[in-house]
Amino acid sequence: MEYIARPITEQKRLAVLIDADNAQPAIIENLLQEIAKYGSATVKRIYGDWTSSNLSGWKESLLKYSIQPIQQFGYTTKKNSTDSALIIDAMDLLYAGNLDGFCIVSSDSDFTRLASRLRESGKIVYGFGEKKTPKPFVEACDKFTYTEILRTEIEAIVDEPAKTPVSQKSANDLKGDTKLVNLLRNSVEDSSGEDGWANLADVGQTIQNVSPDFDARNYGFKKLSGLFRAIGLFDIEEKENPSSQVKVVYVRDKRLNK
Repeated sequence: MEYIARPITEQKRLAVLIDADNAQPAIIENLLQEIAKYGSATVKRIYGDWTSSNLSGWKESLLKYSIQPIQQFGYTTKKNSTDSALIIDAMDLLYAGNLDGFCIVSSDSDFTRLASRLRESGKIVYGFGEKKTPKPFVEACDKFTYTEILRTEIEAIVDEPAKTPVSQKSANDLKGDTKLVNLLRNSVEDSSGEDGWANLADVGQTIQNVSPDFDARNYGFKKLSGLFRAIGLFDIEEKENPSSQVKVVYVRDKRLNK
């Protein structure tokens, strides 16, 4: 989806809370760049048992990006004490009252209720996790980004060859995706005026409200406009805004021409 960077004075204060057991250090640079679209990462913490060799790959990233490691020993087997520590910290930060939103980085469904609770308190929740993330956690967030699209080709090949970046879908593949087609058409209809034309920014917001995990990059396109152009089911026009001289993209269902 497409976003316009806010002026620094309007930047939202965000807490970035990472579950080290369910995230990979290979994504951290692109993850923080992604979060910068939504606001300033005021708090950056990562949770895990740092006495374990399994987390040794995180050391360089923690130093480079000034992420505070929070030690949580695994007191018993088959119990994830890391999740509990992250949840407790999140609630402490919520009650402190100086944050606008939270970024929860994990593929674990245990954070579903946390995301819901934060939103109930009026905070924005951005989730980040792999495509294996259970749907309830995805739906509990305002927006959910799959971390596969944050990986570069080099990182994917060197770190985990099985997790290659998403390739661009063809027009036939896109048109054959009934769920995608219905989502786009319904969102354009819900965002349009009587003439059927809809501002693409409004369409993007409607899509996000309906489907938190939607992202044009999941289909191999950097921007939502690229996806709309590739699928070939919509008329597209660019109109210049007289007050700002910035071109605004409008879309309309081609079926209205018949």
